[in-house]
Amino acid sequence: MSRNAAGIRTGGEQALALYQALRAAPGTPLAEAARGLRLTDAERDRARAELAALGLVDAAGPTPQVVAPDVALVGLLRHERDRLESRLAETSRAHTALETLAGTFLRARTEPGSEVEVEIVEDPERIRRELAGLTETARESVHSMATGSVRREEMALELDRDRARVARGVRVQAMYSHRVGQVPEMDQHLAARTALGAEVRLCSVVPMNMVLADESFALLPTDPRDPDSPAILARGPGLVRVYRSLYAYCWHAATPYGHQEPGGSDGDGLTEQQRTVLRMLASGIKDEQVARALGVSLRTVSRLISEVMHELGAASRFEAGVKAARLGLLDGEGGDAGAGGA
Repeated sequence: MSRNAAGIRTGGEQALALYQALRAAPGTPLAEAARGLRLTDAERDRARAELAALGLVDAAGPTPQVVAPDVALVGLLRHERDRLESRLAETSRAHTALETLAGTFLRARTEPGSEVEVEIVEDPERIRRELAGLTETARESVHSMATGSVRREEMALELDRDRARVARGVRVQAMYSHRVGQVPEMDQHLAARTALGAEVRLCSVVPMNMVLADESFALLPTDPRDPDSPAILARGPGLVRVYRSLYAYCWHAATPYGHQEPGGSDGDGLTEQQRTVLRMLASGIKDEQVARALGVSLRTVSRLISEVMHELGAASRFEAGVKAARLGLLDGEGGDAGAGGA
């Protein structure tokens, strides 16, 4: 590291000197202030990055905006609070999911005649055979959700399966994300499935690829974020009911294909605090936990929930959660569908 005329040696000293120079001469371009301190380009960039990370400068343009230390500290505390709230929501969501899965699985193990069979399938050809076999073996229903589009070469095959299942009196339900429905080729395919008698819905959030048949068969990826990961093949009503519950929730929050989204607010009027409360409640966090996390009273939490319901035009918390899911206020979208799709 170079030693400039001011005797600055360490990176921290250079960042401090640059900050003091910018505060002493507001409006000075950052490059000019760095040259005045005889900093090399590498030293200048490191100092700028350090100051930006501390929130002391907004160095997006050639002339940085200098932020007072107390204001920067408040910004850092707010960022850390938001990060902790997000982490708490993620932890609570995972805990709730594990409780649900473990509880249902343990109950299934104690019910007579409710044996559960789980198998990891890595062979894509085996997965395709299992899906094809559902056309012959399903007796009551086939439910599917897909995070992405159907491959062009598989569209005709999927229509053939729909035709055969509907002809045998099997109820067919399929769910896709709204963005998939905006692809012209997929839009035509969904229209064709609907014409054959399949029930198709579009949802803001499709968590994973999944295929369910009756109450005894489930096929889904081992890693929901990677549709090409090995598949989980589950048999037995005790475990399949867990996935049926997840599917039913997503289905309720989805919009029938060809229908317009209901009118009302799109949630733009919600404050960040109200959005945080909405996300935490949707994750299964209780009012008391929300109050502790936000550092407010239970009365304030109740008021925030009422404001959220009013903004979304919802008559209940459940309806507010459904509308928030439809508007994409809770989670992000998934990736494209792979072999584990419908």
